[in-house]
Amino acid sequence: MIPRGEQMTRVSAPRFDHHDGPGPVLGLGAPAPRLSWVVTDAGEGWAQRAYEIEVTRDGAAPEVFQRESADQVLVPWPATPLQAREQVSVRARVRGDDEWSPWSEPGVAEAGLQGDWRARMITPEGKMSVLRGEMGLPAIAKARLHITAHGLYRAYLNGKRVGDHELAPGWTSYQHRLRHQTFDVTDLLVEGENTLDVQLGNGWYRGRLGFQGRRAIYGDELALLAQLEATTEDGTRHVLATNGDWRSGPGNVIEDDLYDGQRTDLRLPAIPAEFPGTVREIDADLTRLVAPDGPPVRIVETIPATGIEGSVVDFGQNIVGWVRLRVRGGEAGREVTIRHAEVLENGELGVRPLRTAKATDSWVLQGPEEQVLEPWFTFHGFRYAEIAGVPGLRAEDVEAVVISSDLRRTGWFESSHELLNRFHDNVIRGMRGNFVDVPTDCPQRDERLGWTGDIQVFAPTASFLFDSAGFLTSWLADLAAEQQKDGSVPFVIPDVLRDAGPAAAAWGDAATVVPWVVHERTGDRDLLARQFPSMRAWVDREAGLARADGLWAGGFQFGDWLDPAAPPEDPFRARTGPDVVATAYLARSADLVADAARTLGEDAAVERYAALAAKVRAAFATEFVTPGGRVLGDAPTGYALALEWALLPTAEQRENAGRRLADLVRAGGFRIATGFVGTPLMADALANAGEAGVAYRLLVQTGCPSWLYPVTMGATTVWERWDSMLPDGSINPGEMTSFNHYALGAVADWLHRRVAGLAPAAPGYRRIEVRPLPGTALTSAAASHLTPYGKASVSWQRAGGRFDLRVEVPVGATATVHLPGGDVHEVGHGTHTWQTADPVPEPAPLTPGSTVRDVLDDEPLWQRVVEAAVATGAADGEASTADRVAPYLDEPASRLIDALTASGFMPGADVIQRRLAALLPR
Repeated sequence: MIPRGEQMTRVSAPRFDHHDGPGPVLGLGAPAPRLSWVVTDAGEGWAQRAYEIEVTRDGAAPEVFQRESADQVLVPWPATPLQAREQVSVRARVRGDDEWSPWSEPGVAEAGLQGDWRARMITPEGKMSVLRGEMGLPAIAKARLHITAHGLYRAYLNGKRVGDHELAPGWTSYQHRLRHQTFDVTDLLVEGENTLDVQLGNGWYRGRLGFQGRRAIYGDELALLAQLEATTEDGTRHVLATNGDWRSGPGNVIEDDLYDGQRTDLRLPAIPAEFPGTVREIDADLTRLVAPDGPPVRIVETIPATGIEGSVVDFGQNIVGWVRLRVRGGEAGREVTIRHAEVLENGELGVRPLRTAKATDSWVLQGPEEQVLEPWFTFHGFRYAEIAGVPGLRAEDVEAVVISSDLRRTGWFESSHELLNRFHDNVIRGMRGNFVDVPTDCPQRDERLGWTGDIQVFAPTASFLFDSAGFLTSWLADLAAEQQKDGSVPFVIPDVLRDAGPAAAAWGDAATVVPWVVHERTGDRDLLARQFPSMRAWVDREAGLARADGLWAGGFQFGDWLDPAAPPEDPFRARTGPDVVATAYLARSADLVADAARTLGEDAAVERYAALAAKVRAAFATEFVTPGGRVLGDAPTGYALALEWALLPTAEQRENAGRRLADLVRAGGFRIATGFVGTPLMADALANAGEAGVAYRLLVQTGCPSWLYPVTMGATTVWERWDSMLPDGSINPGEMTSFNHYALGAVADWLHRRVAGLAPAAPGYRRIEVRPLPGTALTSAAASHLTPYGKASVSWQRAGGRFDLRVEVPVGATATVHLPGGDVHEVGHGTHTWQTADPVPEPAPLTPGSTVRDVLDDEPLWQRVVEAAVATGAADGEASTADRVAPYLDEPASRLIDALTASGFMPGADVIQRRLAALLPR
C-alpha cells in the first residue's frame, strides 16, 4: 500500500544552474551544472529523504544516481562532466519515508563548444556592415550556430532570421568577458547551398557610451565570430567558420547608435545581393568567451498607442524599446522620422532630460508599398513619440515594442491601497526597462550605465520580483573582473568611466551586498564562494582608506545621493554627512564578509572581519553618536543607518534614536527626507523602532517628496528624483532628471517582507519568516513569490474587528509565522490560516494629557489642523504646518495653538486661535 503522503508527490523538470526554459538550454557553459527541482505536490507531513537523478547522454543508456538527502536546490552534478556539444536529458524523482515519486519530465541541456573554436574573428574592410559565409550541405540531422561579435549582430540563414535575441551578444566587460550564444538552426538549413549573413551594429562596443561623449571605448573595428556546425545522421560534422574567405557587403542601416538612434535607407536591401568587399582576420583572445548565465534580451511585450495628438503618439506608459510603425503610400525617398521622450512639457516632447542623446530613428522609404518600420540596433526610453513624414497617421498603425532581459516573473504584491498598487506596478516596469543585459540607472539619456549604487540598494527587490540570479551572476563576474588591484570597485560596471582608484561607499559596496542578496534569495553558495575574494578585496580597500580607529572620513563620496533637500544643481549636498555614510557602510560590509566567511567555513576570515566590523561600529559611536542617541547631522538617513546596522551601542541610545527618527518624519510633514542611501532603510528603521504607524504615514504620503507623489502626477515608472516633475507639470531644472530609475523603488522590498510579511529566513527560502505588519492605511495586503522550492504566499485582511491570515508554504520549506498578537507558529508545507483580533486599534480620543505629537499621529485630526492652518494663513501646507509645530512635540496638545501663532504674535492670531481651539481637547 502506498502511504497517503507519498501518492500525491510530483516533481518538476530539473533546472540547470539558474537557466530557465522554455526548451533546452543550449551552449551550456558549465560542464557540471547544478540541478534544482520543485516538489509540486506532497501529502501532509511528507518530507524528502532521498533523491534520484537519471542522466541520459546523446541516446546512451540512462545512468541513475541516488543520494540520501533532503536537498533539492542547486544540488551537485552527479555524473561525469559534460563534453563539448554533448546533449543530456535529466529526470529527477524523490522519496519520503517509503515510496518513490514518479519521474519528472526531463530537463534538457547541451554543452557549448568549451573552447573548441575553429572560427576566427573577422572584420569587414571599408564601410561594409554585412558579412556572408557559404556552405554546401547534404541532408543533416542537427545544426547549431555558435556566434558572438564585437558590436551587435543580427544573423540570417538562407534569408531567415536566426533566433529572437535583441542587442546580441549583449554587454559585458568586453576586454575580460565576451558572451557568445548558441542557436538551434536545424530547421533553417537546406540540402545544397546555404548562406549565413550577419549584420553588424555599433552597440556598446563602438557606439557612443557614457555621459563623457566617448565613442569606440572597446575598439574601433566591428567584428564577427561565428561557427555553424551541421551534423548528418552518421555523425559527420560540417563546419562553416568565420575566416578570411568570407565576404562583406553594404547593408541598409546607414547609422546606428544606442543613444542617438538608427537611420535606415529602405531603398537598399537589408541583405545585399552582392558582396564585393573582403574581410580581415583580427587577433582576438578567445579565452574571453563565456556562455550566458541568464536569459537574453528579447521583445517581451507590444503596446498599442493610446492616443494621438497631431504628430505625437502616447503609449500610456513609460517603456523601453522602440516604435513599430506601418506606413503605406508615398514616393521613394520620402523620409519618416520618430523622436522619443518620456514626458511632455508645454504640449511638446520633453527632450531636455535626454541631454545629448538624440533618440531619433529615421527611414528613407523605397516606394508606395506597405512597409513596417522598426529599428534593431538601438533602443529608447519613452512614453511619447513624435512621428514626422506620415500623413494621416493612425493609432492602429503604431505600437511600442518593449524589450528587456527576458527574466521570469517570480514576485507579486497587492493591497487595498490603489495608489500603492500602482506604485508597485511602476517599480516592476522600471526594473524591466533598466534590466537590459546590465542593471542600468536609466534607459533614455546619454548614460544608461550599470551604476553600482543603484543595484546595491535595489537587489533585494529585484530578486523578489524576477528570477534575477543568472542576470546578476553575470554582472557580478564583470564586477570582479573590473575591480582594480587595490580592491577599488568602479562606479559603473562594465567600467566605461575608467576612473583611477574609484572608492565610494554604497557604490563600491555592491561588491559585498549583491552577492549576499543573491545567496540569501537563491541559496547559491557557489556564487558566494566565487565572489568572496572580490568581497574581501573591497572591504580591505575601505579599511585601508579609513583611519586607524576604523572611521572612514574624507575623500570623494556620493553620500546620500539625491537627498530631496539638495539643490537640483548639487545632488551631493545631502543632510547626512558623507563620513557618516561611509563609516556605516564599512561596518555593514565587514559584517557581510564575516557572514560570507562563516557560510563558506573560512574561520580565520570570520574572526578578522567580525573584529573589523566591531572596531568600525565603536568608531562610529564615538565620533557620530551622543550618549543620548543623537546621530551627527540629525538627519533621517543617519538614524536609519545607525538603527538598522547596529551602530548604536546601548539600548537607551537605540530607543532614543528611534524616537528621534520618527519625530523627524513627523516634523517633515510625513514627507520623505532621504536619498539613495537612506530610502531603502527608512520603513524598516521606523517599524523596528516601534513606529510602524509613522512608517505607514510615510509610505502612503502623496505630497512631494514621497513615493506616491509621482503616481499622483501620472508616473508609470519610478523617477530618479522625488520631484523629477514639479507640481506645475514642468521638468525639474537639474541636469540629471530621469523618469525611469529604479533605485528609489527599493522600498518595494519592505512591502514584500514586512507589509505583506513574506521574507527569507534561510538561504533560498528554505525557511520562511512570515511577519505581517498591518496598519491603518490598509485593510488587506498580499505577496507571493516563486521561491527555489516553489510558490510561497502570504495574504491578510482586516474586517469586522478580525484579522485573517493565510500562508502558503512550498514543499521542502518551513515557515515561522508571527501573528500580530505575539503568538508564533512553526509550520510545514501546505496552506495554513489563522484568525485573530484586529491588531490595529481605533484611534484613541485626545485627552487633556495628550501631546502635540499625539495630534500629528491622529491622522484625521491632523489633517483638520492643517486645513485650519492653511485657511487662516498660518501655513501653506502640511509640511510647513509640521515644521512650525515640530519644537512643541512633547508639549500639551493645546500648545499647538502657540506653535502656529508664534505665541500670539502672528498677525491674525486670534482667528487662528479660535479655529484651532475647537479641534483640540480642553
